[in-house]
Amino acid sequence: MAIEIKVPQLPESVADATLVTWHKQAGQAVSRDENLADLETDKVVLEVPAPVNGVLKELRIVAGTSVTSGQVLAVLEEGASAPAPAPAVAAPAAKPAAAPAGNDKLAPSVRRMVEEKQLDPAKIPATGRDGRLTKGDVVEFLDKPAAKAGATSKAAAVPAPATGAAGRQDQRVPMTRLRARIAERLLEAQQTQAQLTTFNEIDLKAVMDVRAKYKDTFEKKHGVKLGFMSFFVKAAVEALKKFPVVNASVEGNDIVYHEYYDIGVAVSTERGLMVPVLRDVDLQSYADIEKNIGAYATRAREGKITIEELTGGTFSITNGGTFGSLLSTPIVNMPQSAILGMHKTMERPVVVNGEIVIRPMMYVALSYDHRIIDGREAVQFLVTIKDCLEDPARLLLSV
Repeated sequence: MAIEIKVPQLPESVADATLVTWHKQAGQAVSRDENLADLETDKVVLEVPAPVNGVLKELRIVAGTSVTSGQVLAVLEEGASAPAPAPAVAAPAAKPAAAPAGNDKLAPSVRRMVEEKQLDPAKIPATGRDGRLTKGDVVEFLDKPAAKAGATSKAAAVPAPATGAAGRQDQRVPMTRLRARIAERLLEAQQTQAQLTTFNEIDLKAVMDVRAKYKDTFEKKHGVKLGFMSFFVKAAVEALKKFPVVNASVEGNDIVYHEYYDIGVAVSTERGLMVPVLRDVDLQSYADIEKNIGAYATRAREGKITIEELTGGTFSITNGGTFGSLLSTPIVNMPQSAILGMHKTMERPVVVNGEIVIRPMMYVALSYDHRIIDGREAVQFLVTIKDCLEDPARLLLSV
């Protein structure tokens, strides 16, 4: 029986998706729940699983095409078997190319594509962060085999003109859907909100002392490492309780005060920045926060995070310090009204009780929508976070 493979129902906020790549070709046998194709939306990558065992009879959509919910992608023949391979010819078959060295540095989905197509990652132009190879790079490379072959043969026949020692060339690469969506949202935030940033610095010695004292016991009991982020999330909740307007948002001429604390934590992936949301974080323990952040980060980097996990949120935290940033002015994640920026911890000389001492210091930044948040509230919000982290007992006592 022939079964149509359709685009799964996309979330209401997503109009269409792009068919990034096929993992199976027409005539190949597939197993139930095996991933047939990847669909990229503005936020996440969705997999299209096989509903039953059988053989792909026909592919109706080519890679790189935009598709909508319910659109037919392929036809699967249920229970059929793949045709037997043709008998070997007299000439010895070429040995398949081995997976190139260095594949361990690729993301799992990219590595799978490279190995399936027997490609050399070193020959594919990489456009990801820090020179990483992305799925889009592989798809772009596969979409132009004839052009590449023609260019290779032409280069062999006719010497290329000299282009100078630097080989001055340009490469034009289209934005991924996620990158284009990020660009659109950032511009919208700056054009819509009256954004301003205020700064402060925090002495993290007390937090580091707590971590050093309890990190082994904490990890043994909860199975997760005690990081800085859970302290900052807890401190942010205390500050949001004191200054609820920072946890609010603007809708038309109204200010909507959220009486819950859903905090987004920015995660960097090869596809761009994602902000999964920790729900009701005021009810979570330090261990819950660390576990949830770790799980979200893993799923985001593997392209398995859901749109529901990325939507909502009343406040966000981003940590540029993981990349060495000393100071920055983060952009608010609309429709939220504020975002906290963490930075690199550095030992610096500071004055404590009239004496110069060396302390682990971190600059923090709060970008906020000045339409509803006054400078006084923004400054005091950061001071509250500073007080909580410089004296962690405040977090236990909520003072």
